[in-house]
Amino acid sequence: MEQLIRAEGLRKRFGTTQALDGVDLEAGPGMVLGVLGPNGAGKTTAVRVLATLLRPDAGRAEVCGYDVVKVAARVRAMIGLTGQYASLDEVLTGTENLIMIGRLLDFGRARARSRAAELLDRFGLADVAGRAVKTYSGGMRRRLDLAASLVGRPRVIYLDEPTTGLDPHARNQVWDTVREVVSDGATVLLTTQYLEEADALADRIAVFDHGRVIAEGTPAELKSRIGRRTLAVRAADEHRTDQLAAIVADVTGERPAVHGPTGLVTAPVTDAAVLAEMVRRMDAVAIVPAELGLRVPSLDEVFLTLTGHRTTEETVPTTEFVHEGSL
Repeated sequence: MEQLIRAEGLRKRFGTTQALDGVDLEAGPGMVLGVLGPNGAGKTTAVRVLATLLRPDAGRAEVCGYDVVKVAARVRAMIGLTGQYASLDEVLTGTENLIMIGRLLDFGRARARSRAAELLDRFGLADVAGRAVKTYSGGMRRRLDLAASLVGRPRVIYLDEPTTGLDPHARNQVWDTVREVVSDGATVLLTTQYLEEADALADRIAVFDHGRVIAEGTPAELKSRIGRRTLAVRAADEHRTDQLAAIVADVTGERPAVHGPTGLVTAPVTDAAVLAEMVRRMDAVAIVPAELGLRVPSLDEVFLTLTGHRTTEETVPTTEFVHEGSL
């Protein structure tokens, strides 16, 4: 497969800080590569190298087949970049911002205006197109900033922590916009601290820590590295929690955790077949489950296992199977 982004052995030092320490990355057409890691892990430095804004000390990188150092101008013609903070003129309107960018890209007036109107409509900003950007909400600014990076129809788009500081509603709007961009065939490199964001958007994830890629794969592949799931079960009759815990211990061979306030009983498992066995055992003693499921590891658990620490964002567990009510 053609790789639109390819980096090999990238190194970059700032004084005594090794920001990149031999980074390898690849991304093919029409995919989202999520670069996940905490602040200071090297994510933004990698983006700046790939966007020709920073020269690496060692290693090499190509975007759309062009070397980011040797033919930087050719690379810039192929990419769009949205940084951590919206880079818009707040005095100008949304339309004026996009027209200005089109003109800087040598579009004629009619073409620049047409492209601006197309993008504003597509990203749900047509109703506010004539308002000054300083009156926009945070989510609206981020969507306009993303639209600005698409004026020239780039093949590769870098989104450097595009939802930092946004509320959940605005974040979901940006996610929908990213999905639209990818559906049009663009390749996206998305850096994020938000585990939920990487899980929702990325086809593949590269986990950064201390300037290195310490793991790479699909979200499912990374989760499978932990090699365990969690059985979670709760009795409809809370007085039967102790009996239920005894069944869980017998079925799993593990000492279960009993969460007092909720009555939820959990235990680690490696075989999904325990779910069917739990159904049989509860049915035999007439325990009706209020909740029964297998939870796959979250990306937060993966990151904690790989690095020994968490990112800044907690995530909600992913449910593989859940039953509400009786079976």
